[in-house]
Amino acid sequence: MSWKRVVYAFFIVVVAGISALGGAIAGGIAVYSALTQNTSQAQQVTFAPTTPPPNPDTIQFSNTEIESSITSAVDKIGPAVVTVVSVIPGELGFFGRTPDQTVTGSGVIISYDGYILTNNHVVEDARLVNVILADGNSLEAQITGIDVFSDLAVLHTQQNLPAVANLGNSDTLKPGETVIAIGSPLGDFVNTVTVGVVSALGRSLDTGKGYQMENLVQTDAAINQGNSGGPLVNIAGEVVGINTLVVRGSGYGSTIAEGLGFAIPANTALAIAEQIISKGYVSRPYLGVRWQAITPRMASAYNLPVEWGIFVSEVLSGGPADRGGVLYGDIITQIGDTQLDENSSYVNALFVHEPGETVTLKVVRDMQMIELQVTLGETKIGN
Repeated sequence: MSWKRVVYAFFIVVVAGISALGGAIAGGIAVYSALTQNTSQAQQVTFAPTTPPPNPDTIQFSNTEIESSITSAVDKIGPAVVTVVSVIPGELGFFGRTPDQTVTGSGVIISYDGYILTNNHVVEDARLVNVILADGNSLEAQITGIDVFSDLAVLHTQQNLPAVANLGNSDTLKPGETVIAIGSPLGDFVNTVTVGVVSALGRSLDTGKGYQMENLVQTDAAINQGNSGGPLVNIAGEVVGINTLVVRGSGYGSTIAEGLGFAIPANTALAIAEQIISKGYVSRPYLGVRWQAITPRMASAYNLPVEWGIFVSEVLSGGPADRGGVLYGDIITQIGDTQLDENSSYVNALFVHEPGETVTLKVVRDMQMIELQVTLGETKIGN
């Protein structure tokens, strides 16, 4: 081998070595740079301050004031709600006269002419009535008229009133609809607001006085003593009922019931109020008999031929029943299309009809069923 070939081979080896060394250095620099960059990025991700994502369960409030429909309804109706304070005179007893009694309830202004709607039981037998406005002013009021059967009364004051409530159409109410009760529970907590729903419609409750209050609105909006006569309001701020009573287990054994409030539908209240304002009384149909209710227990004890109806204990001379042929001892079992039973009392069946209307009575006489045609008269209630 010549020396030229040896030198050439040595040159190739040196060049290859330098190239390999350069590649290694370049690769090392690249790897080092990559590692340094990744570490820097990792440190940046790990330690750089970041804004946490919003929590989906967090409620975000804006600075804009939002007025709810309930708040709006309360603002609308509140000035028309009053507290009713009645003074019931004491009674003369063995030890002298008892002190006067104060009864408190609620009411709602229905006319700028000074008329206020409340419950009959709030003002019944009162010798003095005052209404306290939402702003605290007290006004003397007079009882224009009452209706014991619907538990409604209309008051009147000669003073200027601050607001009038709008009466809505209670026939459009639906179960589950939001309603608001406003009144003065216990007489001290003036214009208290409670919210609930329409629990049911068309409820009937026995008054224990021979008739039922019918077609009531049931609600779970809290109603307490003193709320009687106050309005039940929809979210449009319209009166859809007049609060009248609450059931908390009385008559239902030892069970404690809550959320069983009842209101007179606004349509019924308006019809009664219009009669009282225009005539001073409520016109009801009149039959002209004194009677005793028949129940299955009474029928069994006296061996009567029917379990439900009324026993005629007296026929008032010259009255509708007298003119229609009803006699003492008759048992009336049906008035018009309404049969008397546990769900339809005599008074409620009679009040389905109007004064001057001719109705058919089904009567048991001498163990036989007969029919009589009677033209009803008119009785004036509350004048």
